[in-house]
Amino acid sequence: MPASLPPASLRFLRALARHNERPWFEAHRREYETLIKEPMRELVEEMDVRLARFAPEIVGEPKRSIFRIYRDVRFSEDKSPYKTQAACWFFHRDASHRVGQESHGGGAGFYFQLAPGNCFSGGGIWMPPPEALRRLRDAIAERPAAFARTVTAPAVARRFGELDEDAMLKGTPRGYAADHPAARWLRYRSFTLGRPYRDAEALGPKLPALLERDFTLMLPLVRWLNAALRLQPASRR
Repeated sequence: MPASLPPASLRFLRALARHNERPWFEAHRREYETLIKEPMRELVEEMDVRLARFAPEIVGEPKRSIFRIYRDVRFSEDKSPYKTQAACWFFHRDASHRVGQESHGGGAGFYFQLAPGNCFSGGGIWMPPPEALRRLRDAIAERPAAFARTVTAPAVARRFGELDEDAMLKGTPRGYAADHPAARWLRYRSFTLGRPYRDAEALGPKLPALLERDFTLMLPLVRWLNAALRLQPASRR
């Protein structure tokens, strides 16, 4: 039977948002384990089996794929100790499992988030560190048409629209001409696609199949980005 997330998981996250404090969480830790952590572990394990069939180089490992519930509040004015969403990350087996600016050896991968009214799937690389961003931009500058075909393919555009515009630059970055053929793409600081899910979709038994379909469509972008970072595709595990 496909892995599924219990309806009560969203109720728990709503309650956590109202009572985001350690005593409440400790009193409800068992609920977190049974409603969030264990179902997410089962989802990651099922998606890893599915990924082995169509993207063998991308893996899901519960200990490394599931994001911690604890927030890093060191540099935040918001001192709420817990995240009010659950999420998991599927990553290249030769790369760090850490995401974006947290990682110096990370690559592109797939993401799923569970949150009341804000469930979604995603793929690509979010806010890569400077050296990785430089490599990606250089690769795009060298092959702008190939990159454009990857992110504007009709099936991709119908399913996800355009690349997410997180923190885009207003102009081309330093070192590239304003009229460069890849000027549009060089302005991006993240290279991700994604789409929202209704809460009912995220909690339904068809979630693994839904994620597989979306990840398959995002795979050409993920592989393009990983190739630019010298992370190779695989034909089998």
